[in-house]
Amino acid sequence: MKENADKYLDNLAKKVMKDTHLERPSFNFTASVMSQVTELSNNSVTEYKPLISKKGWIVISIIFLALMAYMLLGIQEGSTSWFDALDLSLLSNNKIINLFSGFSVSNTLTYAVVLFGFMLCVQVFYLKNHFNQRLQN
Repeated sequence: MKENADKYLDNLAKKVMKDTHLERPSFNFTASVMSQVTELSNNSVTEYKPLISKKGWIVISIIFLALMAYMLLGIQEGSTSWFDALDLSLLSNNKIINLFSGFSVSNTLTYAVVLFGFMLCVQVFYLKNHFNQRLQN
């Protein structure tokens, strides 16, 4: 039964192929396709525009530095005399110096940071050479 179905389908395919004619493209088909390809390649290149502009980064940096200064130095109590405003003890007794006085680092963390830095330098050197060689070929 399967052989009869295969023969029937084969005969049907041959009959359909005899009745149809082969379509040919127009005379200037290749030229029109190539003109469209060159037209697409002549389009302007997309320019890189960062999400945050330089002015935006400057504003963000200023705000960040102002917040860090406010958190570290704090607000000093105001006084009525202008000479009290020139209190120079702020230079020797400030929160920045006292911030790291009780900070200790374990040896494991020190080794991990040094190893991470070393491996980062090796990878940057390796990837730079890899991409330079790829661009030369």
